[in-house]
Order: sequence, then C-alpha cells, then structure tokens
Amino acid sequence: MATTPQCNTKLKLDYPTKWDYKLVIHSQVDIQKIIDSVLGDRVHKLEASKSSKNGKYKSYNISLLVHNEDDRQMLYESFKKDDNVKIVL
Repeated sequence: MATTPQCNTKLKLDYPTKWDYKLVIHSQVDIQKIIDSVLGDRVHKLEASKSSKNGKYKSYNISLLVHNEDDRQMLYESFKKDDNVKIVL
C-alpha cells in the first residue's frame, strides 16, 4: 500500500493501475531526455502543463501503467534523483 506524505494514510491500490506523476523541471531542460532515461520504451502519455511566472520552470503530467508498489516507488525515486527535476508529485 502507498502512504500519502501529508497524513500517513495508506492508499489501497489495485495493481496494475494507471498512475500520474507531475514533474516540475528547469525550463531549459529537454523533458524527453528525462523521460527516456527513466521510462525507456515504456508506454506513457506526456502532457505539458504550466510554466512558472518568470519562465524558470515548466511542469508536465506523465501517465502510465504501474505494475506494483515497487514499480510505482522506483519510478518516483528515479524521477526524483534527476538533477533537472525540481519537484515530483
């Protein structure tokens, strides 16, 4: 089960399931390089979301099928480790 960071409540997820990540990255970075390094050839949907007021950051929504809790957490940690990623939600 997944734990939500705000209240330590366990989420009950039935795997496999579609999961959405939101990434906030530095605007000069190519999002596709980050996606390729973390997801490789996994099927996913990528949508640009918003840019920060001063244009320093851009956000993207990524949707894909996660197979289990370990898979979901591994993807989160992989996105988080990338130096060009400011925030992963």
